[in-house]
Amino acid sequence: MRVARRKVVEKAYVFRLYPTSSQANQINKTMGCVRFVYNYFLDKRITSYKENKENLGYKKCSALLTKLKQDKEYIWLQEVDKFALQNSLKDLDKAYANFFRERAKGNTKQGFPKYKSKHKTRQKYRTNYTNDNVRLDIEAQQIKLPKLGWVKLHKSKNLIESPGKIINVTVNKTSSGKYFASVLYLAEIQELPETKNNAGYDLGLKIFANSSNDDTIENPRYFRTEERKLTRLQRQLSRKAIGSNNRQKQRIQVARQHERITNLRKDFLHQQSTRIVRENQVICLEDLQIKNMIKNRRLAKSISDAGWGMFRQMIIYKANWYGRTVVIIDKFYPSSKKCNECGEINPMLTLSIREWQCPKCGQTHDRDKNAAQNILAEGLRLLSV
Repeated sequence: MRVARRKVVEKAYVFRLYPTSSQANQINKTMGCVRFVYNYFLDKRITSYKENKENLGYKKCSALLTKLKQDKEYIWLQEVDKFALQNSLKDLDKAYANFFRERAKGNTKQGFPKYKSKHKTRQKYRTNYTNDNVRLDIEAQQIKLPKLGWVKLHKSKNLIESPGKIINVTVNKTSSGKYFASVLYLAEIQELPETKNNAGYDLGLKIFANSSNDDTIENPRYFRTEERKLTRLQRQLSRKAIGSNNRQKQRIQVARQHERITNLRKDFLHQQSTRIVRENQVICLEDLQIKNMIKNRRLAKSISDAGWGMFRQMIIYKANWYGRTVVIIDKFYPSSKKCNECGEINPMLTLSIREWQCPKCGQTHDRDKNAAQNILAEGLRLLSV
């Protein structure tokens, strides 16, 4: 029996912020400066390479930023958090690194870094913790941020005291005008006690997940259930005059409805993924190619609504935290077409057939439960190799 140990991991808490009008103006100004610095140095790097074949890295851009802040024309850059501007340069350097790395692998889908838009890009900035410039007071429900001072927040989690050592804080603004702070910190986590339960999960649309141990998770279909209200709000938005205050108010209503759907889905996926990780030692999943699957126009909306990719990510990082094992089965493995009794593969099985009988042994199978049992068997086989 493996002894459960403690490990230090990076964890984040997200808090809703309630800034004053002056603090909100400072946050918006910082986001604008961060966007400007990103676009300015992206243009600088493109021009430098075209004219001189010179690659401007992070260090050179950082030195140029220091000079830029001394220029009278850009003196307003000194009014915002310096760490936010530096992190913008780091993000640009990371975007370049990702582009060249993926291109070296032959992946042409990873596009060249793009300019950030005020309206299409998510508005946010990241500041670093240093010399106690960031402080979180849970009891008083407030957080201290550079250039902002103490900002009120909503404690949505049952935290008794502030978390461990803070690494950085990301402040973002949603399309509906809400402000949030994501506090990343080092947390000490106790691994879960070892269990003998292993499970394979077959993800679907009618049933969100079928397990090899008869654990069935219904699909809540949050987008489908909220779609009628969203359609009504979007129809009202289309009738408002472009540029009017009424259109802006209606746009916020549409954005809030989208946020509601996203929050419902995330809450459901967090609850189910946490429960699965707590109950099982080995978790086996299929390697679904979601980007290819959503090309089917009949199923694209339902597949996107299910959130399979997010669900898989949650299971993987939570399993890593709590000492569980996740096995990803190859996408070409015939989990649905293979009989879990004799191993016979039924090539005539189509998507519309939900129950079938094995032509060799005569065993009757529920399509999804059979797939879940095959996924578990294949996952355990891969672990033993």
